[in-house]
Amino acid sequence: AGECFDKTAALLDLGYPGGPAIDAAARHGNPQRFLLPRPMIDTDDFEFSFSGLKTAVRYLVEKLKKEKKLNTQARVDIAASLQGSIVDVLVAKTLKAAHHISAQSVLLGGGVVANALLRVSMEGAVKSSLPKTFFSYPDLKYCTDNAAMIAMAGYFHAQTKDYALWSTLDAMPQWELTR
Repeated sequence: AGECFDKTAALLDLGYPGGPAIDAAARHGNPQRFLLPRPMIDTDDFEFSFSGLKTAVRYLVEKLKKEKKLNTQARVDIAASLQGSIVDVLVAKTLKAAHHISAQSVLLGGGVVANALLRVSMEGAVKSSLPKTFFSYPDLKYCTDNAAMIAMAGYFHAQTKDYALWSTLDAMPQWELTR
């Protein structure tokens, strides 16, 4: 989700980091103006991917530029539409997972959690759909990019001299961080 915010903000010339830029722009936009996809929202798993959404936004921006209609209002409307799509998917997938495991709590974390619509929407959805489930998210000052979490994990491994030779590393995106 964070990458999708970043890439869309870049396409719309809204600045970096994209999350706060999209959040700010979306406050002035119409989320109904552009119908963007909600990728994987109806799949039975708990996975999500926003690559198709990024592509849809790129094509929309290219079309509007070609038609000379990519003005300020279009930019904020795209931001609002994108934000709505991402939030809908994250809320739906979180609720699906929480129901599946009979979660007693739902906790949000990471940089994307700084998004105001996500915080409000997730809180409302959890309270409505899972009224006995504890819900929490951190103060905004703790909603940092996951790169900070990765750096801290690396720091703690380095403190215990838990190293691996770079030549033996194999990138596996499904790996979990362990301590």
